[in-house]
Amino acid sequence: MIPPEPPQQQLQPPPPPAPPNHVVTTIENLPAEGSGGGGGSLSASSRAGVRQRIRKVLNREMLISVALGQVLSLLICGIGLTSKYLAEDFHANTPVFQSFLNYILLFLVYTTTLAVRQGEENLLAILRRRWWKYMILGLIDLEANYLVVKAYQYTTLTSIQLLDCFVIPVVILLSWFFLLIRYKAVHFIGIVVCILGMGCMVGADVLVGRHQGAGENKLVGDLLVLGGATLYGISNVWEEYIIRTLSRVEFLGMIGLFGAFFSGIQLAIMEHKELLKVPWDWQIGLLYVGFSACMFGLYSFMPVVIKKTSATSVNLSLLTADLYSLFCGLFLFHYKFSGLYLLSFFTILIGLVLYSSTSTYIAQDPRVYKQFRNPSGPVVDLPTTAQVEPSVTYTSLGQETEEEPHVRVA
Repeated sequence: MIPPEPPQQQLQPPPPPAPPNHVVTTIENLPAEGSGGGGGSLSASSRAGVRQRIRKVLNREMLISVALGQVLSLLICGIGLTSKYLAEDFHANTPVFQSFLNYILLFLVYTTTLAVRQGEENLLAILRRRWWKYMILGLIDLEANYLVVKAYQYTTLTSIQLLDCFVIPVVILLSWFFLLIRYKAVHFIGIVVCILGMGCMVGADVLVGRHQGAGENKLVGDLLVLGGATLYGISNVWEEYIIRTLSRVEFLGMIGLFGAFFSGIQLAIMEHKELLKVPWDWQIGLLYVGFSACMFGLYSFMPVVIKKTSATSVNLSLLTADLYSLFCGLFLFHYKFSGLYLLSFFTILIGLVLYSSTSTYIAQDPRVYKQFRNPSGPVVDLPTTAQVEPSVTYTSLGQETEEEPHVRVA
């Protein structure tokens, strides 16, 4: 008897393929080679992630930006030391004359360079188009220097150091509204850390009893500092605007021309008697030469640093200038030392690293940069009917390296 055939099994359709896993594993999540367990893998991946983030923050561009700012601080330290020797050891109180020497050097180097150029970059062509703007800028730059130096006769060193930080919010506000620079949270954190470091230095000055000055009329002195800081902020932001849209040589040439003109007038009116009282000898002459060299170097090098970073970053970097002067004063003027000075110095540097660790960005309307546009360059005519959308570009305060790998889930 033939056995019945076993029932045929119905063929089941193959199961649908599993949906692909779209989770992209980042470098940090990859298991470490040779790890025995999940805990060791997690620890190794965490360490690798921390190292990668540190390398990204402390990149070459950011370190260069911080170092360039410290070069400017050292130049200001040289300016302060020579001015202190002139005022205290030789009783030569001639701030306008000292500024006049700097403007003359700028005139001889940069204004004459503009004079021999051809075409639209010639000195006369620039003066025909925007002479009154540079005249205002030259006057602002001169009076900013004068007001802060004059404040030392009325208020204390502590007040000057604290109120001089007012330049930072001035620069931030002007950059926000006129240069359209937008900041991130880490920038404001870095700014606050820098100001805390400055406050730490002022506290150390009070604790060690550092010479504070007479302070005979503090209200007048404080107002002079605030006025000088405001003018400094205007000058710095205007400088950044010009060197980004025109050229460094044009800015310095015009500052040299109008700065020499106005400082010469102010010198003849207000300081000619003080200049006649100076006991001239080779030491005083050498101090004036040293002051002029540091000042000329500061003016010549600052546009380079501002173009690479920003006016805000430069003013944060200059907070360490007083500390460099203090460290020199430990040996030259026998200042008392306090560990708070070192804490202040490293706090400011940490704030600078935080600020420079990421880029600001510019919400840039193409119609914004017109007033100082150089006609010799290409000019793009924008349609008047179509609506112009603001574009977003990134600056190079701390140039971002390659983007971090992202985790994307489908």
